[in-house]
Amino acid sequence: MTEDGFFTILDTVGSTNNYAMQQVHDGLAKHGQAWFATEQTAGKGQRGKNWASEKGKNIAMSLVLEPGQLSAAPGRKIISQFHLSAAIALSAFELLKKYAGDEIKIKWPNDLYWRDRKAGGILIENKFQGKAWKWAVVGIGINVNQTEFSKELINPVSLKQITGKIFDAIDLAKELHALLIKNLSAGKTPEEMLQQYNEHLYKINQLVTFRKAGVKFDTVIKEVSAQGKLVTVDAIEREFDFGEVEWVL
Repeated sequence: MTEDGFFTILDTVGSTNNYAMQQVHDGLAKHGQAWFATEQTAGKGQRGKNWASEKGKNIAMSLVLEPGQLSAAPGRKIISQFHLSAAIALSAFELLKKYAGDEIKIKWPNDLYWRDRKAGGILIENKFQGKAWKWAVVGIGINVNQTEFSKELINPVSLKQITGKIFDAIDLAKELHALLIKNLSAGKTPEEMLQQYNEHLYKINQLVTFRKAGVKFDTVIKEVSAQGKLVTVDAIEREFDFGEVEWVL
């Protein structure tokens, strides 16, 4: 393990999110602190899925945030859970767009896509004390130099595959960490954040296929609402919470 201020490199860890959450529980975590794993043996994805990552080739990083230290803008209320999720997704989008170009998009709620392939994902786990939102543990996985993936993964892609270049995963993770801290301190309003999120939304104004309760249906993505719900339209306008529908790719 090597430490550089608020950025720590771990050689091997089960899950960076679990490690970061343990630091929170042990009272050792500091707002803005990040842990990067060279090897993650039990990475966590959305909805209980695993996040597999080849040793030394990708970004597997978690950082801890105290929501009480984040404000939406001067004089505005503390950042909401969706506002935080959007800020994280936009920061990861900004990093990937810099190196992979304009075809990077944010797939609701917070995956990063290049064309129709997944380049990264975000998992946010929260710690509450009663109703008070005390900590957010933000896990970010980005495919950097990996070119061979499990056949169980439908559509992965890495920066190396997109660009043909090899990157230093640690340097990219440090750049992302700095972007996150900068953007979370920028004081953008929820309205500004939502506008930017929707500007870069995957498949916006396009027909997509979803599955809900085992039934497939086609609908057009309209936007994501201020509450973080996906709004679509077909015969009627619909709103979906995260986990309510599954993308059919």
